[in-house]
Amino acid sequence: MLNSNSSIPLWWLALAAGLIPLLTIHTTFMVSVLEGHVSFCIPYWDSCTSISRTGRHGTSYFIFKGTMLPAAILGILFWWLNGLWLRQLGIHTRGVAWVPWLGLIACVALGAYTLALGHAGDGFHLTRRIGVVLYFAFTFICELLVSAALRTHPRWHRSGTRLLNLCQLTLFVGILSVILDGVVPEFYDRKDDAFEWILALLINAHALWLAWLWRQSRFRVHLGAG
Repeated sequence: MLNSNSSIPLWWLALAAGLIPLLTIHTTFMVSVLEGHVSFCIPYWDSCTSISRTGRHGTSYFIFKGTMLPAAILGILFWWLNGLWLRQLGIHTRGVAWVPWLGLIACVALGAYTLALGHAGDGFHLTRRIGVVLYFAFTFICELLVSAALRTHPRWHRSGTRLLNLCQLTLFVGILSVILDGVVPEFYDRKDDAFEWILALLINAHALWLAWLWRQSRFRVHLGAG
């Protein structure tokens, strides 16, 4: 499958898996600003709006659902291919087998969150909360497993270490948000949306890094004899 002339490179799929969610939330934010649904700000710092709020009203409602639902489906394929990629690299750690299944849970949760967005009611609110928590948590675990697996490979040890450092930063941001919520809840209530934006950026930055590694390793899908 690797280094085949009659094959298609797959790094673009990983690139899309990381870029589509990032482009979506920034596009819906700008459209919501232009249509007057949210105020302009720097959401990573000002914490002026949540990611959910950018996709609830007007044109952004359709943009968000029209891109994030395909992104969830793409994410399922992305994590399945990560498991295949690691095995083709000769990495057979115990965690590799869990990656496709945990990725499936994460992406199904993202799909449920997306479908519930923009609808009122306790049931929809609960679905959104559970969906976003499961998406971030299980995506992070997948990234942690992939990074740790790469660290065991002689050629990709350095890349795995760097990806683990990125995972540590993501975990630090998550733990910091929990600590602030418990110690200074008033301050956290003013900044919780910013934490969500930062976590989304870090989560998808990991996918973009994996896209580069897929390209470096010439990960391809075989089409048969040329």
